[in-house]
Amino acid sequence: MELREYLKHKTLLFDGAMGTYFRSVHPEYPGKCELANCNAPAKVAEVHKNYLESGARAIKTNTFAANTHALECKFDEVRTVIRQGWKIATKVAEPYRAFVFADIGPITDPDGEYEQIVDEFLALGAKNFLFETWSDDDDLYALAAYIKARCPDAFLIASFAVSPDGFTRQGLSARAVLERVTNCPVIDAAGFNCVSGPNHLLAQARANADLFGKERPAADPAMLSVMPNAGYPTIVDGRTFFENRAGYFASRMVEIVAAGAKIIGGCCGTTPEHIRLTAEALNEEEIKPEPAAAQVEVKPRKVKNRLADKFVAKKRVIAVELDPPADDNLEKFMAGAKALKEAGVDAVTIADCPIARARADSSLLAAKLRRELDIDPIPHMTCRDRNINATKALLLGLSAEEVRNVLVVTGDPIPSAERDEVKGVFSFNSAVLAGYIRELGEQGVTAPFRVFGALNVNAANFEVELRKAKRKVEQGVAGFLTQPVFTSRAFENLIHAHEELDADILGGVIPIVSHRNALYMNNEVAGIEISQGVINRYEGLDREAAEDLAVDLSVQLAQRMEPYTAGWYFITPFQRVSLITRILRELNKSTETDPS
Repeated sequence: MELREYLKHKTLLFDGAMGTYFRSVHPEYPGKCELANCNAPAKVAEVHKNYLESGARAIKTNTFAANTHALECKFDEVRTVIRQGWKIATKVAEPYRAFVFADIGPITDPDGEYEQIVDEFLALGAKNFLFETWSDDDDLYALAAYIKARCPDAFLIASFAVSPDGFTRQGLSARAVLERVTNCPVIDAAGFNCVSGPNHLLAQARANADLFGKERPAADPAMLSVMPNAGYPTIVDGRTFFENRAGYFASRMVEIVAAGAKIIGGCCGTTPEHIRLTAEALNEEEIKPEPAAAQVEVKPRKVKNRLADKFVAKKRVIAVELDPPADDNLEKFMAGAKALKEAGVDAVTIADCPIARARADSSLLAAKLRRELDIDPIPHMTCRDRNINATKALLLGLSAEEVRNVLVVTGDPIPSAERDEVKGVFSFNSAVLAGYIRELGEQGVTAPFRVFGALNVNAANFEVELRKAKRKVEQGVAGFLTQPVFTSRAFENLIHAHEELDADILGGVIPIVSHRNALYMNNEVAGIEISQGVINRYEGLDREAAEDLAVDLSVQLAQRMEPYTAGWYFITPFQRVSLITRILRELNKSTETDPS
């Protein structure tokens, strides 16, 4: 029976996990299970057969990680793995008349490899494709269209890995992704697999069931696919184990079908026993569809954000960066912040472990500033040190403390000498993090944040930097803090950004306090470029004369940037808050405006 015809009458039951089950029955196998297609085909065939004997009506090829990145090989070897995987699966499935799906997992930096993989499967005769455990949909639509252009009858399932709270590893909400996918006519089914157990994916199925089964132009209604993990693993003696509660799994799968799923199966930790009991439960019970859950419109909370209000009112904003201390003595930091508030500063920005060196946490300091001084802080938040769980936890805390503004940055790399002991996380980049923060606010999980980004006006290729900035704006970034502007090229880039970006810009100013300081920043600090003429002016100056020059240059620069910015972003050198307040006084005199 043709697949679409089958789905009109029955629920399609897939197999369960390949990787975790293969490991459990063949713990002696030394490599990745995809390589077993070539050097242990009988073992792979045994796994397929066990699932089919248990009642599965569809199986996945053992090719989830068949790509050059995961297998660390050239594509010629990947091609062999794909061909062998297809050969094994189709041969085992034939007597059972089961459907075979070409299984394609996500690839880091694919660079055309998806199309190469698809071409191999199409040449072998594949018509059914499963894209599973994806964390975003960026490459999906073009790839689906590529397949349908070459095989119009192909059946495509797009399956995303979401955490129990409904977000992917890339910080995308399940509903936002499914809204896009179900409106794409070249994708036949979509849903979830991996990361979460059956109970949490049941909740996701219910929450998103209304997106499926609706009429679509030039395509059948999209179908819901759900393939949960067996549950949540435990680690014993360094090995990962899933509790074998197959009966519970089967009962939840019946509820998932009642919630609207037409395609079900299992992911990590599931075994033929899970599939057998699920098949029996589907055959034994008359499953009545649940009534569609009423969709509750979640509106972002309305909260007071003084800094955002000032931007909206087109009043000039002054932000000053204070370095967090390297120890637990906050006296100087708090005194500096208090002095800045008294000088009329609108916001204090706090770096997040700058140059990848541990310092007092920027978010904890932000909460302290907000609570004790009632000043608006902008904590920097890097992608370097936290995964999505830690990031969400931090954002929840900031929201509870009424910190309403954050600056997202990817983060300076870990120094190479420390990489054996200290590892960067980098689960996502700053644009993705901005989108995640926006999603949390839109769903009412946190209060809305005003998200800022960094803009390097000294970038060697500013057009690339500008494209990145536009991507950040699309993801919810409302403003940018620039690197210091010391050269004519940087100033031209600032003007260009002002013309191109739909966002507020705070022009960066860092006072240079000595000739040595100028040389250091120009040669050792990423993103800062100082003209030789400026460097030469500091040569031979004592501290007092150098500070006088720093004030003059900073005021001139701020005035020059004024027509092209929404305000200024001053970076405090060596905790010299008095120098910043002096610059602000001079700037106030010369512009005859109130900096508050």
